[in-house]
Amino acid sequence: MAYVNQERKAQIAAQVKPILKRYGVKGTLAVNHHMTLVLNISEGAIDFIGNSNETCAKDPYQVARGLQPSRDHIDVNPYHYDKHFSGTAKQFLDEVMAAMNQGNHDRSDPQSDYFDVGWYVDVNIGRWNKPYRLAA
Repeated sequence: MAYVNQERKAQIAAQVKPILKRYGVKGTLAVNHHMTLVLNISEGAIDFIGNSNETCAKDPYQVARGLQPSRDHIDVNPYHYDKHFSGTAKQFLDEVMAAMNQGNHDRSDPQSDYFDVGWYVDVNIGRWNKPYRLAA
């Protein structure tokens, strides 16, 4: 059963904060329902939304699905973010996802409906009620 506590969050925060600072991004870590480690990114020097819209517009699968461009926030898919971002945005997410998953495990077998993870990971760029701000 997925479980993450405040002590684990503090350990991971010590690794995530230098990454945020290096890329000029402001964000906070939180624990949701003791199951999910959440990084909320509020503003930064990386144009995540523009990058995602541009990258997805070039992907025929995304175009065929009728993906609508994001305007003010994105809930990053932790399993397929590498297909939705490129360049500096992807490099940042690669580093953050690696730091947030350090010590985590995934022994899931979806075919037999068995899910075993240490904890889940969410990254939110902006929020539905507070848009991501691109710092100048």
